[in-house]
Amino acid sequence: QVQLVESGGGLVQSGGSLRLSCAASGGTFSNSALGWFRQAPGKEREFVAHITRYGDVRSYTDSVKGRFTISRDNAKNTVYLQMDSLKPEDTAVYYCAAETDSPDYVRRRLYQYDYWGRGTQVTVSS
Repeated sequence: QVQLVESGGGLVQSGGSLRLSCAASGGTFSNSALGWFRQAPGKEREFVAHITRYGDVRSYTDSVKGRFTISRDNAKNTVYLQMDSLKPEDTAVYYCAAETDSPDYVRRRLYQYDYWGRGTQVTVSS
């Protein structure tokens, strides 16, 4: 069983930056692929970024490419999402998730993830 706790959300102006962190416990972090998802009010939860267990493959949704960077530190059991050039449309609750079945392959679907955090709010003002 993996427990995930997100942090680092907040209120930022358009064009600003935030760095989200997700700390994992209770499982084998280094054998898990990690993903970030987000859910805006009235919308479905959507994929944002993914990183394989060794960090050798990273995937992003088109709307954040070039602005967001996912990374992980297996020694600290933590995955990060560096968000730059933020836009008001990035406003959402951001969730991290862990996937243990196929940690070397890109996973973009919610149902492919086994464990979820409770989320952290990111609000970008215009």
